[in-house]
Amino acid sequence: MPGNFFTSLFGKREQLSSFSELATDMHSHFIPGIDDGCKNMDESLSLIRSMAELGFRKLITTPHIMSDYFKNTNTIITEGLLKLREKLAAEFIHIELEAAAEYYLDDVFLTLLNKGDLLTFGREKYLLLEVSYINYPENFNNMIFDILVKGYTPVLAHPERYPFWSARFEEFKKLKDMGVLFQLNITSLSGYYGPDIKRTAEKLAANNMIDFLGSDVHHEKHMMALRKSLNSKTLSELVKGNLLNKKL
Repeated sequence: MPGNFFTSLFGKREQLSSFSELATDMHSHFIPGIDDGCKNMDESLSLIRSMAELGFRKLITTPHIMSDYFKNTNTIITEGLLKLREKLAAEFIHIELEAAAEYYLDDVFLTLLNKGDLLTFGREKYLLLEVSYINYPENFNNMIFDILVKGYTPVLAHPERYPFWSARFEEFKKLKDMGVLFQLNITSLSGYYGPDIKRTAEKLAANNMIDFLGSDVHHEKHMMALRKSLNSKTLSELVKGNLLNKKL
């Protein structure tokens, strides 16, 4: 099963020295100037260079698409991707770069879904989704049903960060039963978002619920937390399991 979590015979495993075994990161914000991620090309190049140094060989960057704040389109994202690729080549930064999007579930998303105008990744048409951290998404189940019917595979970004699900852990199991895949933020395992989110992340891992790992890097502070995460034994166990990152 994707996201299989296991321990060694003695319950211990060495910490990771890099992300080379994971190889692919499928959640980040590296295209400059189009969302709350990298502000300019220099910042993008610096962070991507750091990702390569940490052992990543492929990045699928995922700009926000959110009606009220980040009105990105396929064209904006694709043009930004091509410019970033050109700069990476000019700087001799050798890493594969693709783009999808992180969709906020709102009316704009529904319009795009009905048009079939969505940026996905992987052969399974993985669709990265997020919702409000504050308000429970009342129509979430219906949206997931529509996504599945249209042939997409829903991937919930950073489930550990949603308090209304974390407080009732059994709700996570219901989401999994519906066909929702889970993408854990690697930095959650470093405690970057606080101890409660770290505990939820570890519990999701212990219950074999994690399908993807993503850096969700926006800026240098996230990169620092990503490096710190290499000390996490939970991360080591996850990376050595059957994560879907390895098939991208």
